[in-house]
Amino acid sequence: MNSTPAITLNNGRKMPAIGLGCWMGSYGEGERCEQMVRTALKVGYRHFDTASGYQNEEHTGKAIRESGVPRSEIFLTTKLGNGDHHRVKEAFEASLARLDCEYLDLYLMHWPQAQDETGRVLPADESPTFVETWKEMEKLLDSGRVKSIGVSNFSIKTLDMLLPHVSVVPAVNQVQLHPYLPQLDLLEYCTSKGIHLTAYSPLGQTNSPLFTDDTIVRLAEKYRVSTGQVLLSWGVQRGTSVIPKSEKEERLRSNLELVKFDPVDFEAISDIHEQPGKNKNVAFHMETYVDGRPAMFGWTYEQL
Repeated sequence: MNSTPAITLNNGRKMPAIGLGCWMGSYGEGERCEQMVRTALKVGYRHFDTASGYQNEEHTGKAIRESGVPRSEIFLTTKLGNGDHHRVKEAFEASLARLDCEYLDLYLMHWPQAQDETGRVLPADESPTFVETWKEMEKLLDSGRVKSIGVSNFSIKTLDMLLPHVSVVPAVNQVQLHPYLPQLDLLEYCTSKGIHLTAYSPLGQTNSPLFTDDTIVRLAEKYRVSTGQVLLSWGVQRGTSVIPKSEKEERLRSNLELVKFDPVDFEAISDIHEQPGKNKNVAFHMETYVDGRPAMFGWTYEQL
């Protein structure tokens, strides 16, 4: 077992604060993913995050099953795809079968947007709405084959629309979080509702400007760690969990080694987003528009 700090979710279940994100940068890449998960297990990772949409659940599950690590020591997350909001139970069963790991620790609604069988993105008020989808997800808990449920890419706006109708408050909201996009209002909101925030892309993506940021580089030198360790340590120190992705064994090892910043240094990282040009998304680069307005997977940013 590794000494990764544990997060206690709102249902009392524990989740390692550092996990491995299994999005490989493109769909599939199953063999690469399988080898990455095998290496991560060897160096001490016990938290793995995949999704039906990543198209690598089979390989993720295979690496876990063949590792020899007891299932009880693993925290495994996957996600409901946008095209499956109308068939939650069937999609869950399919993911569980592909993973073949007995049960899920966490099942997330990947995005609030639903698509129909043709790929058309549904308006927010067209059935199945994300409220209806969530109610179907709540029913999965009765099976005992998923321990916690949550959401991903939900904002204060969409959570405000969802929460009045829930019987089970989401355990987790997984969103893009890093010093260039700290989402302070969302963190405060989710904390007040008992929803834990998990950071995807906590390092950004390939060629991320976070790795060359002057403040991050200076503190990496001061604490004698990598820039990646600075970013992940800041994420955990502020109370979120982080799910970076790396295929390199050396990087996988170092990403598990956290440092504790003194208050001045912690605040220096927290204030980076206030610098000109540094309050931005560094994970998605999709120039899509709906009715002339910037959009993500068919909904405008105002809708999201």
